Amino acid sequence: MALTSGARLGSFEITAQIGVGGMGEVYRARDTKLSRDVAIKVLPEIVANDSERLARFHREAQVLASLNHPNIAAIYDLQETHSARYLVLELVEGQTLADRIARGPLNLDETLTIAKSICEALKAAHEKGIIHRDVKPANIKITPEGSTKVLDFGLAKVCEAEHWGSESSNSPTMLTAMPGFVFGTPAYMSPEQAGGKDTDQTSDIWAFGCVLYEMLTGQRVFDGESAAEILSGVFKADPDWRRLPPSTPESIRRLLRRCLQKERKQRLQDIGDARLEIEEAQNPPPTDGTVSPASSWHRKRVTWVTVLALLVFIGGLASAVTLLRHSVNDASRIGYLISLPDKSTFSLSDEVRWHNLSISPNGHKLAFIAVSEGRQLLWLRPADSLSARALPGTDGAFSPFWSPDGRWLAFFAEGKLKKIDPSGGPPEVLCDLPDGTLVGTWGRKGTILVNHKGNDFSGL
Repeated sequence: MALTSGARLGSFEITAQIGVGGMGEVYRARDTKLSRDVAIKVLPEIVANDSERLARFHREAQVLASLNHPNIAAIYDLQETHSARYLVLELVEGQTLADRIARGPLNLDETLTIAKSICEALKAAHEKGIIHRDVKPANIKITPEGSTKVLDFGLAKVCEAEHWGSESSNSPTMLTAMPGFVFGTPAYMSPEQAGGKDTDQTSDIWAFGCVLYEMLTGQRVFDGESAAEILSGVFKADPDWRRLPPSTPESIRRLLRRCLQKERKQRLQDIGDARLEIEEAQNPPPTDGTVSPASSWHRKRVTWVTVLALLVFIGGLASAVTLLRHSVNDASRIGYLISLPDKSTFSLSDEVRWHNLSISPNGHKLAFIAVSEGRQLLWLRPADSLSARALPGTDGAFSPFWSPDGRWLAFFAEGKLKKIDPSGGPPEVLCDLPDGTLVGTWGRKGTILVNHKGNDFSGL
């Protein structure tokens, strides 16, 4: 039902149409009882008798009512008249992020501020088991005061019934789409969502990565003249990382790669981790010897295991000096304070302990081996981050060493020599090796030598 200016819905007077979507028509209206402006979302008359869409409409009301967050547009009421069913929503003034991007890429500070707010909104939703499923610039508004609001939970999925009580008849989970049915916007849909598979919070993380990329570049990650062409890119193409501005911090580039992994198991698992990465990019660790609040917090977590690890690291510096003198041309000094995740320890067997830490040729990254929940993994600690992360697919790794250009990390595992791109991607097997191999080095001419006695390879 199309409403014109001056039309009335109960105590609300329509003043203008704001937008039209598949799940409703949105109007600006005046609440004559409370003397305030609101947004009215009316279910289209053509589907008013469609039980599935009606159920989804009621579900949006339930979902929004369960969320109370400054970065999520609020719901005031759900009302029905003889002629219409409609939601009464917070009216968010300002421009959509899509309108802002249409004028060109955002600068880094503006991008990170908006991205952090989106993370906080999605974190609040995910904590209640709510998956948005349609995160895109058109569903994000920037208010005149500069705050960010995530809108339109019309396609949201509730994936944890415990948030809604034990009765299945009261749970919006029962209203999800049938398997194989696709909801969402093609340019921001994760591969599993585009393929009609079950979605989870990592699907929102993929969409967030698409939005972050678009803010920085002014272009969509995957685009085309048709939905089929766009989805072909989602399934098969890699993002064009060359579009990112040269000023993009390495930590944000790494975050984008982790958000846009096509295999969801390799993707960032918690949007809260994205918020932490953004905060660190906004407030990099000081280089003048002072301690930032974030750094101070991390230092409090240092245990005797960390202290021991630092001693091992100092011992390992001797074997790295030769390689560093060919790669570092400045007089700066870089130190690492390693704070291990909970329930993890360093791998410190007598046989390999001196080779389980390796510094990158430019001195900006540290690779080391640690055991977490029974899994011995290769971890990476960048100089511009306060925490380390485990590299997927490196179970059983030991004795890591870098390629001369710092692009690859080689390591031993499962009787094989492997390499991995620290910025993302699975490990690659280089060759099989006999038992007992402990040490390797990557020569400047591309030759890799391995040895089980720890010989000196400084002449390569």
